[in-house]
Amino acid sequence: MGSATTQALAASAQALAATKDLNLDSAAELFSAARTIGESAQLSGALADPTAPAQARTALVASVFGGASAPVTSLLTAVAGERWSSASDLVDGVEELAIRAAAVAAAKDDVAGELFGFSRVVAANPELELALGSRLGDAPAKAALVQQVLGSQVSPATVLIASSLVRQSRERRVRQLFSRAIDIVSAQAGRTVATVYTAAPIAATQQTRLRDALARRYGGEISINQVIDPEVIGGLRVQIADDVIDGSISARLAELRQKLAS
Repeated sequence: MGSATTQALAASAQALAATKDLNLDSAAELFSAARTIGESAQLSGALADPTAPAQARTALVASVFGGASAPVTSLLTAVAGERWSSASDLVDGVEELAIRAAAVAAAKDDVAGELFGFSRVVAANPELELALGSRLGDAPAKAALVQQVLGSQVSPATVLIASSLVRQSRERRVRQLFSRAIDIVSAQAGRTVATVYTAAPIAATQQTRLRDALARRYGGEISINQVIDPEVIGGLRVQIADDVIDGSISARLAELRQKLAS
């Protein structure tokens, strides 16, 4: 991610924070706008063109998305007014705003947790992962499959995010799509995601102690997602972004074998 995109994402998030009356319809509009821009190299290129005046880029937004609601038009105008490192980054930026808008509209729901749960279902079902990630699949059919699998078990925001992402994967793997969405939803709520790998589920009291310890180390609130992995054997492995804290027995055994072999 280039520095221009980093600044543009921060500015876009600030614009969203200042936007009123956002709801799930707003998020759906933003997802639709991301698809429209992503499917047109000419449009995405024009909106991300650093040599074009900002006024020309925002005028293009008004021309293409004139029928959008006022909050969405305002956000797309803000996106077009920023400098992006690439056209692909701009599309990602609009998609991120859509995810954030859905999170804002469903602030009382555990959207990040529900997305994580669905990502584990996908990871455990190769046929489902192939159906959702295939380049040859029909985009609306993929969205319909997500809606069928999730049904009414999760919040409408989770269904919207998951079904929208699989419609436009843009060469990204399905689990990568959901992992990014989980991070964005958590960031919107001011939380950091910690993925904990254990051989057996962690008791509630252990979760609390682990969450408190990680909060002291990383600052802010921590959301814990558990992955049951028999290879861990005992103990646990924690991953936060690129950081890995490996206190598993399997890691200790591997370290011991390495020492004995040296």
